[in-house]
Amino acid sequence: MQQGSIIQTVRKQGPNVWSFRWSEKNRNGRRVYRKRVIGTVEQYPDANAARAAAGALLAQINAHFNHNNACRITVTQICEHFEQKELRSGDSFRSFATVKTYRGYIRKWIKPRWGSFHLDEIKAVDVEGWLRRLTMARSSRAKIRNIMSILFNHACRYELFDCNPMRLFARGQSGVVLQRC
Repeated sequence: MQQGSIIQTVRKQGPNVWSFRWSEKNRNGRRVYRKRVIGTVEQYPDANAARAAAGALLAQINAHFNHNNACRITVTQICEHFEQKELRSGDSFRSFATVKTYRGYIRKWIKPRWGSFHLDEIKAVDVEGWLRRLTMARSSRAKIRNIMSILFNHACRYELFDCNPMRLFARGQSGVVLQRC
């Protein structure tokens, strides 16, 4: 989560300006320093006014920061996190049979196909195509889709990811089909 800093920069011509500074990591993990001009000292008389004007920019930077961190989480990692937090023994929220079923579907279907994918790489149309190709009962395909949705909801609840692509699915006459948001 970025906070950034506001500094006043002297210009050769014209009035001084307020600049917002922050840092990011590039793909190699090296820190890159960024700076953006917010406005002149005539527009914003003090640093507090300039920081308030930079609020939208700060929100955009933090959204990008959170999205990049979420990209590093794989389906296997979220499955393990889900099992540790919500499928542990003695949890009274789900029955023993439900826990056993979830673990079985995750182990047999979800991890082998999607385990190495990062969460942001999974698209609803890809999952839909995969489910249509599976030669199993519609109810079993629906259960796989529902468990994947539960996994994404779990990631959202723990703020490990920001959206659930499985929300784009709806059940139709011929199995699983896409619906609009």
